[in-house]
Amino acid sequence: MKKWFNILGKYKIAFAILLLSTLAACSKSNNPFNLPDADRSQYEGGSNDGVIRILAIGNSFSEDAIEASLYELAKEKGKTVIIGNMYIGGASLEQHKNNIQSGASIYSYRKIGKDGVKKTYNNVRLDVAVDDEQWDYVSFQQVSQNSGQLETVQASLPAVFNYVKSRIKNPNVKYVYHQTWAYAQTSTHEGFVNYNRDQITMYNAIVNVSQKVKEIASIDIIVPAGTAIQTGRSSAIEDGFTRDGYHLNPLGRYTAACTWFETLFNESTVGMTYKPEGMGNFEASVAQNAAHFAVTKPYEVTQMVNFQGEGGPLLNPVLVDFGKGAAVTGWNQISDFQAGARVNLKDNTGKEYIGLSLSITQRFNAENTGGASTTTTPLNMPSSVSSRSYFGNTKRVFGGIIVTESKFVISGLDKGLTYNIGFFGSRAGVGDNRETKYTALGTNSGEALLNTSGNSANVVYVENISPDTNGKITVTVTAGPNNSSADGFFYLNAIRLTSN
Repeated sequence: MKKWFNILGKYKIAFAILLLSTLAACSKSNNPFNLPDADRSQYEGGSNDGVIRILAIGNSFSEDAIEASLYELAKEKGKTVIIGNMYIGGASLEQHKNNIQSGASIYSYRKIGKDGVKKTYNNVRLDVAVDDEQWDYVSFQQVSQNSGQLETVQASLPAVFNYVKSRIKNPNVKYVYHQTWAYAQTSTHEGFVNYNRDQITMYNAIVNVSQKVKEIASIDIIVPAGTAIQTGRSSAIEDGFTRDGYHLNPLGRYTAACTWFETLFNESTVGMTYKPEGMGNFEASVAQNAAHFAVTKPYEVTQMVNFQGEGGPLLNPVLVDFGKGAAVTGWNQISDFQAGARVNLKDNTGKEYIGLSLSITQRFNAENTGGASTTTTPLNMPSSVSSRSYFGNTKRVFGGIIVTESKFVISGLDKGLTYNIGFFGSRAGVGDNRETKYTALGTNSGEALLNTSGNSANVVYVENISPDTNGKITVTVTAGPNNSSADGFFYLNAIRLTSN
């Protein structure tokens, strides 16, 4: 008898272990991220709890659009949101389709909870995120290089859409198509060749797709982020909405988020107080109005004629650092020497964008870090500015290329004023003459020469330059006539801009 009790006891223990394992498995199934109960509770609740749930199935372009600023805009208007982004960098609709078929657990599920805290869960399947909430909005988008190619959307969107629709919990869900944006005109993205490397061609192709997407799937809403960015480009900021020619910078992200907010909630963002830290009122106003214009006319660009710069004299000097050192308060940094690099300018108080921008239109060779570490000039430069420069080489190949001249353009200038530009260049530790010529061209022109070899005290000026009819001054940097460097090296570390 005792033997049977021992056997029965063993079976009870085995049954208990099996039961606990089963419960644990069920718990894990219902809680696929293994979140503690306290964390999990913030995501629970029905679709009638006043929380608005937004899920994007996308890539880095959905990251740009909804992971920054959308939550904060909603919060300002008293709306509680949960934002999810199923992210794979560079993912196309075809890849999402293939992931559904294979059950691939390769998504990064980025989720902003009701409290505004973003958490990331890696190696997640698409169905896990779709099942995770009673989503009110689910968005789809095509990968950027194919976003204007209708046949690629036709080939894969229906399968992704139908899969999501078959699993969605909320019968009142709205399906969204995220209209992405054209690349910057100087973008080096390999997919730009699909549009002959022309921004307007790409934008028009994207608009064509977004106009027809409701014929492909039962899409309820188009978010015209692409039109908002293109509209913003008609302002004084021009092409200054991306950080690398295709991904959005903070201003571009804010513009896209404003577009999402206004589209989903039918409330204008114009005049809202929230803007990202460090963003000036002019930039924020451009973003808000570009979004509003785009939502009003989602398939055409509205010219931002009232956003061509603030005009009037400069109350304080504008200082620009040509180098990749640590950013310095009061200095605008143009942190790349390639054509297309751009910075929206603030004056030396560093408080507010003043409606001006500087763009490199013809590249320098590279950065040099051998300038003067200490200086005595009116520019009052820190060593991180004075010791770094962008340079060119007019006489022979250096670093694989010859750069005979480099150019940049200052835009948004008041055509009724004239401007003075001070130039500083420096290359320490050399004995030859590395004279550099700086030429400024508007409706008139002027030039200045500076021997940059061992320079730590001299700044040269081009004065009384009137902007051209577009409010621009073009500056050319090249070797001066007395330059004796075997390579024809020329340098630019910093400029100072004032108005008369």
